Amino acid sequence: MNAKHAVAIFGGAVAGSEAAANLARDDVVVFVFEQNALPYGKIEYGLPMWHIKLRDKYERLIDDKLNRPNIHFIPGVKLGREIDFSELVEKWPFAAVLLATGAWKDRPLPVPGIDAYIGKGLYYQNPFVQWFNHKHRSDYDGPQCHVEEGAIIVGGGLASIDVAKIHMMENFLKKVRSMGLEMDIFTLERLGLPKAAEKLGISLSQLDIQPCTIYYRRRLVDMPLSPNPPRDEPSLWEKTHQVRLKILTLAREKYLFNVEELHSPVDMHVQDGRLKGLVFRRNQPGENGPVGIPGSAYVVPAPLVISSIGSIPEKIPGVPCLGDRLCVEDPQTGKLNGLGHVYALGNAITGKGNIKESLHHGRKVSEHIVRAYLGLEETPDAPEEIKTPVKGQVDNLMKDIQRQPELEPEQYAGLCRLIEETCPDRPGMGSDRPGVDYVKWVAEHKPERLEDQLKEHHGR
Repeated sequence: MNAKHAVAIFGGAVAGSEAAANLARDDVVVFVFEQNALPYGKIEYGLPMWHIKLRDKYERLIDDKLNRPNIHFIPGVKLGREIDFSELVEKWPFAAVLLATGAWKDRPLPVPGIDAYIGKGLYYQNPFVQWFNHKHRSDYDGPQCHVEEGAIIVGGGLASIDVAKIHMMENFLKKVRSMGLEMDIFTLERLGLPKAAEKLGISLSQLDIQPCTIYYRRRLVDMPLSPNPPRDEPSLWEKTHQVRLKILTLAREKYLFNVEELHSPVDMHVQDGRLKGLVFRRNQPGENGPVGIPGSAYVVPAPLVISSIGSIPEKIPGVPCLGDRLCVEDPQTGKLNGLGHVYALGNAITGKGNIKESLHHGRKVSEHIVRAYLGLEETPDAPEEIKTPVKGQVDNLMKDIQRQPELEPEQYAGLCRLIEETCPDRPGMGSDRPGVDYVKWVAEHKPERLEDQLKEHHGR
């Protein structure tokens, strides 16, 4: 052990892998603890499966960053579960602890008591997309979901359009299969429903699919499908609104979902112990956001409700939070309040977990990028790069790390023993290089890909 300092990073996806690669210098050894078997985070579990090239490209980038000297990858370990945060801070001899745990928890739908109906007419976005991405796997044991025609989707961003696409495509495939026809999800996503029906020689009226509807609390022009311009540029705002409506119109024409603006859910519609819709209140635009219209509430019946109003960081006992965000003392380094050597990175700081934030943080999101992401252009998968502010953060916090006492060999050995004792069933524990053989581990744990199954099927 030649490193002078040891650093723990919890979360190995975009932010965690970038921080690990930047910290893994001659005098820093990095332990990356990942709650899942693989480190890819929302790239694997939140990016819809049709983004094959995009997913593979960024997973290779993460692999390249984590498969480096001085980086030890320890999968299946979650802070607050296998490792107690208070003990970590007080007893483990890390010069710094970095929280790159992302935003995995769905923001609660603001209707009192509605979570009692999860799985009984209500799904949240994260498990729904996880199910869609992995339900084809022979070893899949995650959330189980069932699509229903005419669902309600509460949301308004790119993720809610992803959910609407999944819903409409799954119902399309269900109908065509009942007619003895076949089409794979990738071809359907590329063509869109009208052209797919034409290719199959059937009409949309024959299918008679009841569309899902996205209910958004603001105006359609406020949907965050492109960045907000400066407040004092009215001409740019007008152009931005036109772009957003254009994007939304194209998506609706291709995937046939509906959108209702200026609606907020205020109550449940329950029948026979299941959620059968929502009570919505109509809104009107106000200076500080939408304002409810008194007496405007009405019931919208639906067989299924999917909440897609965003993701937030999961709270860890002992970690200071203010609302949905971690309490950051120094935004330049991400240092948390009252914790001298604990820092937050990426979505754990922003309090956001949608795909747009993950993929485009720190750069302008153009109309072209959004249209390509939504499948509205015949272009290679976009965007071309992931940008995060992590490198600048790491450069700043490296100064804090270097001020810490150097790690003695016996301290490093004690640290390895702590990891072994805390994670006794993890592969590779007990050596002076705790963690897995990264390349071998990833090769053994990559999930079955639907596109590979289809190639094998058609190759027979």
